[in-house]
Amino acid sequence: MKAAGGGGGGSKRGWRSLGIGVICLVILSMLVPLVFLLGLHNNFHSYSYSTTVYVNEDPTSTPVHDKLDFRNENQSQDDKSDHLDKLLNRLSPPISKDVIEDVIKKEFKKAGKKDATQVSTEQKRDPPVLPKDAPKSPSDAKKKSNDIVEATEHVKGSSSDETEMSCQLEFGSYCVWCQEHKEEMKDSTVKVMKDQLFVARAYFPSIAKLPGQEKLSRDMKQNIQEFERILSESTTDADLPPHIEKKLQKMEGVIKKAKSFPVECSYVDRKLRQILDLTEDEAHFHRKQSAFLYQLAVQTIPKSLHCLSMRLTVEYFRSHSLDMDLLPTEKYANPELHHYVILSKNVLASSVVINSTVMHSAESQNQVFHVLTDGQNYYAMKFWFFMNSYKEATVHVINVEDLNLDYHGKAFPLRLSLSEEFRVLLRNVNKPPSSQMNAEYISLFGHTHYFLPEIFQTLKKVVVLDDDIVVQRDLSPLWNLQMEGKVNGAVQYCDVRLNQLRSYLGRNDHDRSSCSWLSGLNVVDLVSWRKLNLTDTYLRLLQEQSTKDASLKVGVFPASLLTFQDLVYALDSSWVLSGLGHDYGIDAHSIEKAAVLHYNGNMKPWLELGVRRYKGRWKKYLKRIDRFMAECNVNP
Repeated sequence: MKAAGGGGGGSKRGWRSLGIGVICLVILSMLVPLVFLLGLHNNFHSYSYSTTVYVNEDPTSTPVHDKLDFRNENQSQDDKSDHLDKLLNRLSPPISKDVIEDVIKKEFKKAGKKDATQVSTEQKRDPPVLPKDAPKSPSDAKKKSNDIVEATEHVKGSSSDETEMSCQLEFGSYCVWCQEHKEEMKDSTVKVMKDQLFVARAYFPSIAKLPGQEKLSRDMKQNIQEFERILSESTTDADLPPHIEKKLQKMEGVIKKAKSFPVECSYVDRKLRQILDLTEDEAHFHRKQSAFLYQLAVQTIPKSLHCLSMRLTVEYFRSHSLDMDLLPTEKYANPELHHYVILSKNVLASSVVINSTVMHSAESQNQVFHVLTDGQNYYAMKFWFFMNSYKEATVHVINVEDLNLDYHGKAFPLRLSLSEEFRVLLRNVNKPPSSQMNAEYISLFGHTHYFLPEIFQTLKKVVVLDDDIVVQRDLSPLWNLQMEGKVNGAVQYCDVRLNQLRSYLGRNDHDRSSCSWLSGLNVVDLVSWRKLNLTDTYLRLLQEQSTKDASLKVGVFPASLLTFQDLVYALDSSWVLSGLGHDYGIDAHSIEKAAVLHYNGNMKPWLELGVRRYKGRWKKYLKRIDRFMAECNVNP
């Protein structure tokens, strides 16, 4: 019996231990998400949706500035945001859609304190700092090289406009968005109360020590306690009790009396400086938190679009009655037709491109659209374009992951790589500090584009369209272009020339006056491409860049520019209007007369963050009668 009793007691203790363990697990499961949401895990840190690049035009500078990397500049020991940096590096592509405009102002501050040989790994994380105008002669080049140094010293020595510039430099396109969506403060009175409370706390210890000022000390203490109680219950002005104006006036009067007495200035100064530092840290923390959430929003597929892709994929496998044999496959390889190539993972975006193109085309029966996508979106794309017609045009959906190319006798598997967008920061030292920096966008071919001649071996010419464009005019004249032996018909962008990128390109055999070119709308002569063997040229240039950094996408920017050097046929600028994904200042007349609208930038038209006044041009080409769009509540 004793043995049985002892066993029963042990069993009860075992159940009690198990119950305590379960309760601990429940508490931990509640605390971990709460800690993450509040940003308490090492704080939130911002990372611009872009790639960090070093461009230094001073030939006497150290070679580390020619490298390209991804870390943000805020890497000091006092910064507790390393964890989020790593998270964002995983979240964003290895080389994102920008050449980041994170010019590190901390580097400029440290430059006066550190010798050039003391530049650490964190100090190698600069984006391109380029002079606005390209030099036109060797003497000009030398002068511009000196301008880089002057610009650096100018920023280093300036303080009046540093606050104005710091947001754009540190957080990139988030600052453009938040300025356009600035909301009226709902806690202005609460902030005034906090300021008064800080000042009262700073003066109170000194007033409490003054003989004969017991009443003032008592009044100040009562006001401090009352403000603390109110602020513990109020976060916005709507939460404040009635007659708060009288309390503010009373506190202001008490502080005014306190300031009239001689106090320990050193203590008050120290206390107010502490308060200022805390306030600045708090403001910077919230800005980093907001920039991170913005960054997350522009990189995340909206829930409705994800739902649409999944629903289409499920429906594809449920619909056994689909007769794919009816597709006009003979058109896919016919070189006499007009072939358009779209690389996309977005069903709606590619649909808008095709719909807007055929709507303005006089002869849609000659148009063949090749949509290159990945395995995840292949079946959704295939079902969508099988169920939807676009006049008499033909749509051919290709899964690039199923293409095992035979390249030089070796199997060459492909993974989908879309066009890359780079943001280059231009610096003009002849302007005031607040306006001397200007961000310019350059969109270039991705890695997959350079295998188009191998994918479409029977075709002679294709027009490559990005999936973030809208066509407003007939594109048929592009097929009659005489490209004069050039390979890539593109709109040139002469605000950024190869000369301005010479230290980053790492080569001296390029034409320094050559302009950059833009993707979005490109006429590609595949015959000339194969004849010049440009795919091998690109891979060789990419290999040269890989010696500096192991990432594949790192070398796309210089390799793309150098591959088509002297091989770009300049299209008239009226063909493409760029900037609708980042520039709020484009006038309606320019939008109206452009043949193609390019929504390059972070604010894509299918995102909630898209620029509203440009969205209408994109949305009118959506097919809104689709039941799957209604079920997924798709309403960009």
